[in-house]
Amino acid sequence: MNKRILLSAAAVIAFATPAVLAQSTTTSTTPSTTNPPTIADRKTDQQDRIANGIQDGQLTPGETKNLENKEAGINKEESTMRADDNGHLTAADRAKINNQQNHVSNRIYDDKHNAATDHFGNSEVGTRQKLQQDRIANGVRSGQLTAGETSKLENQQQGINREVKGMRQANGGKLSRGDKAVVNHQQNGASGNIYNKKHNGKVR
Repeated sequence: MNKRILLSAAAVIAFATPAVLAQSTTTSTTPSTTNPPTIADRKTDQQDRIANGIQDGQLTPGETKNLENKEAGINKEESTMRADDNGHLTAADRAKINNQQNHVSNRIYDDKHNAATDHFGNSEVGTRQKLQQDRIANGVRSGQLTAGETSKLENQQQGINREVKGMRQANGGKLSRGDKAVVNHQQNGASGNIYNKKHNGKVR
């Protein structure tokens, strides 16, 4: 009686083992279902990296302007591609855009890790410059500013910064009261532009 029980138990184990192994093998070889980033995901990631670079001073207004010009160009090309194919992107379109974004991604990295940085200092003019950059960065991150709008705003900031540099060089590294008034007036105009572009209904 005991022999029969033992033999029956051994037979059950023998039949069950291959099934368990097969199930284990099937589970371990299941391919990953993680999807690659979409075109929209990639754009968002690039803009977030640019926004971070603006806010921490790793990207100067000139560098940001150039990067956003490239992003605006890619966006225009994508829009044309979609218009040519009833709102869709072909596999070739996606590959081309992805390749272009790879190049921009490398440029973002290079610009954020070169020697050019923004150092505004604690002066009244420097504090205003930093505030403007923070507002632009927030607009980029939130999507309120398109790549083209950001490029134009940073072009304006680049111009103001160059003028401040020229003023300092002409006055032994300092800004006169008249210089500060001129710069403040220019920043007031830039401030209005930032606000208007962030609230004009255009989004990334």
